[in-house]
Amino acid sequence: GRGIGLKNKTKAYKLQEKGYDTVEANMELGFVPDLRDYEACAIILKDYFKVGSLRLLTNNLKKVKPLQEKGIHAVMTPIKIEPNKHNEKYLGTKKARMGHRL
Repeated sequence: GRGIGLKNKTKAYKLQEKGYDTVEANMELGFVPDLRDYEACAIILKDYFKVGSLRLLTNNLKKVKPLQEKGIHAVMTPIKIEPNKHNEKYLGTKKARMGHRL
């Protein structure tokens, strides 16, 4: 749940059922939209596994930058997702408020 833990993620889902978007729900609970830190992943990949390049399947630019800063040639391959009535608002929030490439 973007680093907020299972209990708080459940609370965030309840807020989303009341009309909050995913960012608003996290903020209502006192969290920033995304608490995850990807620097440790970059260190493990580079220093332990000796990864020099990779293709990352993600829409989240925040996952790519730490890899590149560590000297890993990281190519982002966005995941194509067709919006539907169940995910349209969620995907729109990810794009507009979290900078995801959709």
